[in-house]
Amino acid sequence: MNIRLVPVTRENWLAAIALQVSEDQKDFVPAVAVSLAKVSIKPDGDNVVYLPFAIYREEQLVGFIMHAFVEETTDMYWINGFLIDAAHQGKGYGKAAMLEMIAYITKRFSQCQEVRLTVYPHNAAALQLYRRLGFVETGEQYDGELVMRKPVAREKC
Repeated sequence: MNIRLVPVTRENWLAAIALQVSEDQKDFVPAVAVSLAKVSIKPDGDNVVYLPFAIYREEQLVGFIMHAFVEETTDMYWINGFLIDAAHQGKGYGKAAMLEMIAYITKRFSQCQEVRLTVYPHNAAALQLYRRLGFVETGEQYDGELVMRKPVAREKC
């Protein structure tokens, strides 16, 4: 599947903030505008870097995903703000985008030993996807969401 992660810029931010999930999913993920605000506001601290990406299938904008990280660590590489627009759900774009994001993180940060995310326990579809991708629950919670981690497999020399 031809999925690309493209940084959110002046050229595509308006299209990105227009992305919407279905009504029954609105409590699961912040609006794209809220995620983009985190880039400047840095609610998790000054040492956290946020990288927002638009998800494209060929030339069609289908979703949004953000990577947040603390570079000096081995385990603070997060995926958040992830959504596929309601009109494009159920086509495999979510799985493909997650795989692209994980690959991006692991290629860019050789010190990364795990990728983390949070998910509401009653978001059954997201939980199922994340588990299929190898994420496991840590036993921790953050603002009512389960914290999940995926260990990064590194090739041995």
